[in-house]
Amino acid sequence: MHKILLVEDNEMNRDMLSRRLQRRGFEVIMALDGAQGVEMAHSEKPTLILMDMSLPVMDGWTATRTLKSDSSTARIPVIGLSAHSLSSDLDKAFEAGCDDYDTKPIDLDRLLEKIQTQLDKIQRS
Repeated sequence: MHKILLVEDNEMNRDMLSRRLQRRGFEVIMALDGAQGVEMAHSEKPTLILMDMSLPVMDGWTATRTLKSDSSTARIPVIGLSAHSLSSDLDKAFEAGCDDYDTKPIDLDRLLEKIQTQLDKIQRS
């Protein structure tokens, strides 16, 4: 079973997305801000991270850069999540080290495809 770390400060988004992912067979662990997400990535060693980009304490861009600059977490795929869909937001997420990016509101089928693409890459490496 793949473990997904969901870093999301909005309770409604967190509850909805975690339940939907669990129904699809994923183990979901949750962090409420970027700093907690970085800590949990180290302690829990998730298969993949879904990172909201607008977070308190440490934003998603900083958290992703922190994870990608650490050899113990650098290979964990990060899919950035944001309500912002401008190409500049997408560019900013990739510059921070995100492996993919999806916009809110979440289209579950589209997000599941992105998750599967990242899981397939892990299995090939």
